[in-house]
Amino acid sequence: MENATRIDLGTAATRMARLAAGIGDERLGDPTPCPEYAVREVLAHVAGLSVAFRDAARKDFGPTTDTPPGRERPVLEDDWRTDLPKALDDLAAAWREPGAWEGDTQAGGVGLPAAVMGMVALNELVIHGWDLARATGQDYAVEEAELASSQALLAPAEDAQGEDGFFGPIVPVPDDAPLLDRVVGLSGRRPDWRPPAS
Repeated sequence: MENATRIDLGTAATRMARLAAGIGDERLGDPTPCPEYAVREVLAHVAGLSVAFRDAARKDFGPTTDTPPGRERPVLEDDWRTDLPKALDDLAAAWREPGAWEGDTQAGGVGLPAAVMGMVALNELVIHGWDLARATGQDYAVEEAELASSQALLAPAEDAQGEDGFFGPIVPVPDDAPLLDRVVGLSGRRPDWRPPAS
């Protein structure tokens, strides 16, 4: 995976910013496919990971890259509507820089080859974008190259034991399902998830 294809994160970052802009304040408490997170917590998580993976690309190690995700739910800041789009832009720009995909780096206290970390950053945007779109009833379309990158990252090794994937138990999805559904299943989510009827 160290020779992973470098993908521009700009499309995924722009898509995430557009999804966030389409979320009204009245939806912030709505449930998401992440059982413990409402919409506001997913947005707060995206804001935090945008900074962490930006600094991982820059090899700018410190509290933003050293700190593992805590057990406490992330808190959405009051100025998220202006800060999140900027953080997403900075994230995409950082992974365009020469050297971002070379050597080793870390985020969340985990060290990985930078080429793999770039795939993780992209996957976070793809999967959490799906979370927000599904939770708030927005359309969601992802480029084939982004999905292929997520699939390569999330698919268990051929000799892996059990049904645990990169982020926990895999949800089985038919082989002929759309690639987005298969990637969502690999992330431990049900592709048919819908918000509970009110």
